[in-house]
Amino acid sequence: MAPICPPRGIYAPVVAFFFEDETLDLETLKVHVTRLAKAGVAGLVIQGSNGEAPHLLHDERKQVISTAAAVLKEKGRPDAVIIAGCGAHSTRETIQLCQEAKESGADYALVLSPSYWVGAMQPPTIQKFFTDVANSSPIPILLYNFPAVTGGIDLDSDLIANLASSNPGKIVGCKLTCGNLGKLHRVAHDKRILKPFAAFAGKSEFFLHGLVAGSNGLIGAAVNFVPRVHVKLLELYDAGNLAAAQELQTQLSETDWVLVRLGVAGLKAALEKYYKYGGGRSRRPLNPVQSSAFSGDKDAILQQIVDLEASL
Repeated sequence: MAPICPPRGIYAPVVAFFFEDETLDLETLKVHVTRLAKAGVAGLVIQGSNGEAPHLLHDERKQVISTAAAVLKEKGRPDAVIIAGCGAHSTRETIQLCQEAKESGADYALVLSPSYWVGAMQPPTIQKFFTDVANSSPIPILLYNFPAVTGGIDLDSDLIANLASSNPGKIVGCKLTCGNLGKLHRVAHDKRILKPFAAFAGKSEFFLHGLVAGSNGLIGAAVNFVPRVHVKLLELYDAGNLAAAQELQTQLSETDWVLVRLGVAGLKAALEKYYKYGGGRSRRPLNPVQSSAFSGDKDAILQQIVDLEASL
């Protein structure tokens, strides 16, 4: 049975792999999840923004979750939890996705704000949406704040605290990809919120900064690329070795900046170039990225951190 909220640690928002004809490549997914599991991540986020959730059919979502869950079990990682992206534009479909996620092996649901007709998504509407989903979901939910993919909708710290305090045990955390560290600090220390509550930083570029603010760890795209480096930074921070943690954070910030500029397909192209699996393919209309995109300074930055990953 999963803990009340996701344990503190490093979580990889797992990318989705496709063949040239855009069908799911589940065998490559198994290779990737195996590498992440062996690296010591605390869990996986399936169908987050990096998992191309909007591009997957419901049956495909279930396939990816169940495949990842099977690999974790096979590799002796029953402690690693699965958080499934379950956001949709309607309350009805979001609840259905939460139900299907549980059936497929997920422990928690990560839910974006709905953004169809952005102007209608005022705070009372958003609060009712998350409350309705939390009350009907068979698994606890985490609020996912990512204004760049929700038409600019940005959950503030008061709204997050109100939702969490009104739905204890049902809304058990949040992922803040907005990058607002003041918000992260307020949420992590808000006395209105029943603890434990998992407030996660949402990008590797402010991983260490989030830890200082009181985060529960990280859910960040670059964990797909160098999971052991992220685990090491958390160990250094917990040991009080801030100087060494800062050095690693500098490398992670540079790495994240290289990867994020080429998008989801670029991350998969980097996996192909440096780890020999993946391929920079996404479902249309996202464009493919070739591994040759990483050259010059980009290659130097990524190769350095890949070498570090291999040494850990």
